[in-house]
Amino acid sequence: MTGLRQRLREGELVLGQMVLELFTSGIGPMLAACGLEFVIFDMEHGRCDIGLLSEMIASCRGSEIVPLARVPDVNFAPLSRVLDLGARGVMVPRVESRQQAEEIVRQLKYAPQGQRGVALGVAHDLYRAGSPEFFAKANDEIIVILLLETATAFENLDEIISVPGVDVAWMGHYDLTVSMGIPAQFEHPKFLAAMDALVAACQRHGVAPGFLPPTPESAVHWINKGFRMISLGSDIGVFLDGVRKFRAHVTQRGNTA
Repeated sequence: MTGLRQRLREGELVLGQMVLELFTSGIGPMLAACGLEFVIFDMEHGRCDIGLLSEMIASCRGSEIVPLARVPDVNFAPLSRVLDLGARGVMVPRVESRQQAEEIVRQLKYAPQGQRGVALGVAHDLYRAGSPEFFAKANDEIIVILLLETATAFENLDEIISVPGVDVAWMGHYDLTVSMGIPAQFEHPKFLAAMDALVAACQRHGVAPGFLPPTPESAVHWINKGFRMISLGSDIGVFLDGVRKFRAHVTQRGNTA
């Protein structure tokens, strides 16, 4: 096992960003230049379709960023299609049961761990069909991320997270609070208890907890609580925040000049 997946398995902190809007060929290398380690291209909420995803993944080649894909739905099939395009991992939304988690791993891993369909000499192996060792290496490197975002998912937390092959259990905070009847109340005791429960379950089963905190202060807080895979906001949030702060500074200085 090498690279990002190994670091997650060893309990290290990895930082990246979720991209929903700024689908430009420079975004992956730009994030790499900022010292980030992964980028998640969002096909669920953003405008990214399978064709655009292919271009985004290709644009990451030659940089140190690891491209991951957030597929639109748990029923997106085959899940391995984004891997064949070169994604190094898949985030699957709305996982609520052990059966779903097992099926996700089955689709994303080659035999004997799963039943991923074989296509060689395509984008994911840079158009060079590899040796027999390729399959085990691919299984070792692909990152399986389950997005847990409903009350039902948290009722089945241990059953889901304990599935062999799951690498990251990601907190879907907005959807979870809506599901719990406390929409966007991120200081509510029920939500805070869910965050603690996720970290504890991940520690029991050797899985990395993941989260998208909106601010640096929030990121530090949840890292200290045990989260290990962190999206530094989203491209939209970080861009808007940066422009607003830039503008506020300029206009404040302009008014006092």
